Amino acid sequence: MKTNFKISAIENQFNHLFNLNEEELTSKKMIKMIVDEKPGYPCRASLEDAEIGEEVILLPFEHHKTTSPYHSSGPIFIRKNAKTRDLSINEVPKMLLHRLLSLRMYNKNGMMLDAKTIEGERLKNEINEIFKNNSVSYIQIHNSSPGCYNCQVNRVK
Repeated sequence: MKTNFKISAIENQFNHLFNLNEEELTSKKMIKMIVDEKPGYPCRASLEDAEIGEEVILLPFEHHKTTSPYHSSGPIFIRKNAKTRDLSINEVPKMLLHRLLSLRMYNKNGMMLDAKTIEGERLKNEINEIFKNNSVSYIQIHNSSPGCYNCQVNRVK
């Protein structure tokens, strides 16, 4: 049985950061960069790879807010003026299809149940397989090698 799912981008509340100078960004542990290769700078709000020449900010982000030991944060890229992407049910953004991904499966209490690494083009099928296990409440997708958070996948009823 196929389970419907929705991949969620993070809400872009970061555009004001592009007005800060280097010193102000450094004090917040952030860096403004100009994209010099594509792919290479995946925006977590638009769920698209930034274009060469675009401004991005690399910043720390708390992506797994839970009371479990798996509470986590890590670095993410945000494009200047990025629009928060609202994907359709069962839609997978192109940004994920060409990456080696780490899938981390969690229960409703934020405890990791399993993890696996897959090629991005297999993502849609893997999500359906993972959600056959009713104990899995949600999946977090990370880039495998650098380990950076991409987005979250939730069941849709």
